[in-house]
Amino acid sequence: MITCHVRYVIDPYQIPAFESYSRQWIEVVTRMGGEHHGYFLPAEGANNIAYCLFSFSSLAEYENYRRKAEQDPACVELVTQATEQRFILSYERSFLRPVLD
Repeated sequence: MITCHVRYVIDPYQIPAFESYSRQWIEVVTRMGGEHHGYFLPAEGANNIAYCLFSFSSLAEYENYRRKAEQDPACVELVTQATEQRFILSYERSFLRPVLD
């Protein structure tokens, strides 16, 4: 299993737009075979940092998801929305493997 961890720097004045975007990505990742663990939005402390975690069975499956996402109309629309509305200022993507035992 490979888990993608994304750290976002977001516009704190557009948290509702980012939350709507997040909910839609959860559906997309799930539809495309991943397991989404949720988005985590600011509550206390920094008001412009958010996170998300989602997993695929392997890095190859994640890469397959990325290829399919480039052509998926819902994914393309979400990327366009984020670009036009600019509620995401930057992000960092890291890949993790779980230690469960």
